[in-house]
Amino acid sequence: MTLLTALVDRSRALLGTESEVACSCDVSFETPAGTHTTPDTELRVDADNCPGEGDLTSSPDCRATVIGALTERDADVVRIRAGGVVRTYVDDACAFLVAAGRFAERAAHHDERLAARALYDPLGAAHEATGRAGPVARLAAETGLALGAERVAAEDGYGSVLRAFVAPTVARCRVDVDPPVGATLRDAWDLDTGARVRLYDATDGRRRYHLLPAWHSLDGATLETLGAARRLLATGAVSGGPRAPHRAARRVADDADPVDELGALLARYTRGHGVLDDLFSDSRVTDVFVTSPVDENPVRVVVDGARLATNVHLSPEGAAALASRFRRASGRAFSRATPTLDATVDTQTDRRIRLAGVAPPASDGLGFAFRAHDETAWTLARLVSLGTLPASAAGLLSVAVERGAATLVAGPRGAGKTTTLGALLWELPTTTRAVVVEDTPELPVAALREQDRDVQSIRTGLDDGAALSPDEALRAALRLGDGALAVGEVRGEEAQVLYEAMRVGAADGAVLGTVHGVGGDGVKARMVTDLSVSERAFGATDLVVTLTAEAGRRVTRVEEVRTTDERVHFATLFDIEDGDDRLRSTGVLDRGESVLLSALALPGESYADVRARVSERGEAIACHAEAGLTAPEERGY
Repeated sequence: MTLLTALVDRSRALLGTESEVACSCDVSFETPAGTHTTPDTELRVDADNCPGEGDLTSSPDCRATVIGALTERDADVVRIRAGGVVRTYVDDACAFLVAAGRFAERAAHHDERLAARALYDPLGAAHEATGRAGPVARLAAETGLALGAERVAAEDGYGSVLRAFVAPTVARCRVDVDPPVGATLRDAWDLDTGARVRLYDATDGRRRYHLLPAWHSLDGATLETLGAARRLLATGAVSGGPRAPHRAARRVADDADPVDELGALLARYTRGHGVLDDLFSDSRVTDVFVTSPVDENPVRVVVDGARLATNVHLSPEGAAALASRFRRASGRAFSRATPTLDATVDTQTDRRIRLAGVAPPASDGLGFAFRAHDETAWTLARLVSLGTLPASAAGLLSVAVERGAATLVAGPRGAGKTTTLGALLWELPTTTRAVVVEDTPELPVAALREQDRDVQSIRTGLDDGAALSPDEALRAALRLGDGALAVGEVRGEEAQVLYEAMRVGAADGAVLGTVHGVGGDGVKARMVTDLSVSERAFGATDLVVTLTAEAGRRVTRVEEVRTTDERVHFATLFDIEDGDDRLRSTGVLDRGESVLLSALALPGESYADVRARVSERGEAIACHAEAGLTAPEERGY
């Protein structure tokens, strides 16, 4: 007989609780993979064969087993698995269970009966101990048992103090299905995955993104069926590739079960990205952040430009499973030896997601940042319709790119640089060959090809040996034929190769790229000081377009590059005036002072001719934006 069994049996005898129903929960302490540098300890309880099903709110026997285990060792998390459902106790609920275990252990030397009561009825033991004088009252305070009991109204009982996060065993996460206390419902909408979103204004003034996954509406028996189907998959009892989850669901379901829904859920959590696919399916969500330690930090999302906390926490096992899936899907290393990952993956929601991952020892656990890639092709007309830039500036960019201007799109992370670069690619002449160099596929290569454009993509990377380094990729691009060149991001040694090619004319056609920096001077400092491009070579740049991530993604400045006596300076063509957030022309173009417009003139054209062409192009883009004709095939100019 184990020490725990002896302790519980002794407690039952002292309290006179002998009954025909005993707890048969199997308990163990684990340190799960994927936790941070100070590992959490989990008390795991397998209650599949227990008559009480490990329900701590209704089964005193199960409470005694769990608290009895905690008399020997503390835990940071208590996780109980039963019938296809996992109940997770953290924070105050776990602290109360640990406090009851500590009290029971220490109070046994003073009052064996009261210590025994703490196993089965810790709330009752706390009230009894605090109502007495002497050592047991002191122990109730020192262990935290009294404080935990004080937080609970008498009528609420264990349903309040032992509030659990409930999820199917397949989910590998915990979701707080109850709304924030005192919060006001602001909005709600349904997702294609069957999940429902509620947006709350919390009492602390912050907004909360509240996700109710599709499994939330399933009853216990159906969740148990889902768990049985998952076990079939895990043991290899069902095969069939992508159809295996649905076959497993059909094998264990009865006539009353929603078989299609169970199959879709099982596929999402075993072949997809679990609860993250619900978030990815929300078109209002652009970014998802999973911060380490994952069990302590809620998943956060960017919704309509605002960063919000959610009611979702991944488990360490869930984060580890995601890391494994991303490693396989991307074909890139992601381990202690290579603790960072940058890749693009497809989801079951048909959205492409760019992810950045970090793992120990580079961090205190697994962490991820996801950005949804909008599959709708971005054009200048679409950017104009959304207020990213005015039509007059779009007209200038359109003609400049069409006629081969070297253009850098600058700004901080999240400003929309890649989106803007993708829109500029559509302004290349339809007969122009383009070579696209990027480490993570985000530019609209496939969409351009669908419109019969000649586009060659080259992948860069240093992590798995299968791709070229950025400077090698750029040299290869310059040998792949005349045409335009687009670089997803200029950030290393490839900058010198790029500018040397531009200076000597090796790049035939427009050269486009993105770079981190703000304004022409910031971009120049980035290139010349940080990336060792000579100032003379940098002078081959024609335009710098700067975006901001603040108050919505939008263009804040358009500058042309001018060179004099080996020095580079900038002339602002469009800018935002003080007190006005609208991008306006500075008058340089209209006054005939633009060096760029003079350089864009074709044989036989005057400055006025080019200026008229830019104006006409801007008007055409404005008409298309107003009419909603923003798809590439609807450009019409």
